[in-house]
Amino acid sequence: MFQAKAADPTDQESAERPAGGPPSVTLHAARLAFDGVALFEAMDVALEAGRITCLLGPSGVGKSTLLRLLAGLTELAPGDRLECGDGRPLAGRVAYMDQRDLLMPWLSVLDNVTIGARLRGMAAYTARAAALLERVGLAGRERDRPAALSGGMRQRVALARTLMEDRPVVLMDEPFSSLDAVTRYRLQGLAAAVLKDRTVLLVTHDPNEAIRLGHNVHVMAGRPAVLDRAMILPGAPPRDPTDPALIPVQRELMARLGLAERGG
Repeated sequence: MFQAKAADPTDQESAERPAGGPPSVTLHAARLAFDGVALFEAMDVALEAGRITCLLGPSGVGKSTLLRLLAGLTELAPGDRLECGDGRPLAGRVAYMDQRDLLMPWLSVLDNVTIGARLRGMAAYTARAAALLERVGLAGRERDRPAALSGGMRQRVALARTLMEDRPVVLMDEPFSSLDAVTRYRLQGLAAAVLKDRTVLLVTHDPNEAIRLGHNVHVMAGRPAVLDRAMILPGAPPRDPTDPALIPVQRELMARLGLAERGG
């Protein structure tokens, strides 16, 4: 059900993707306050080009808000700077996956997945969408409306829609949170394959998910929030969670999360 075909369109290079590879992304001195309380104050965020950066931290610390800042959905404060390493604007080069599936209830599964392509007037997008739906385990459900799907199925549609965008920068907020353990494991592998060589920021509450998928891992904590020093993980994702070489990484990450929960 989750196996890719030899000539899968989702593995092909997009003819519209600009040459030069994905950019690095840097947010300088981010500042944001709600009701007079600073959520961020002079926060610097650096996403390495072509790498998956995972972000963990306590609930309410501002991880989703940071994602929205990078996606352009929350306005930057005066003086804040969002820059790409290639000198080009980030706008129009980002795929964003919210915690909510945000499916349009009047559209079919297939139409939800292809909505961006259709709005941009792209041709020949159906084969790629069908291949993605097969890979997320939803082959045969293309004509269903969202109301006919379980929460986990809806999240899989949202994941397929995000991957369908084929953008060099991808921002994902808890993309596997509604999935059962087996499906989550398989779709983590799919995301690692399809997002290879993209610049990705993935917010998660699951340390094992971060270790499996991230090249770099940060823990965000405090008020105002700060990012800790990046953990650089060995090897390439998706990693085998049973690999004994990852035990020291797991210990360090759990220690950092414990410190974050205590407010240290």
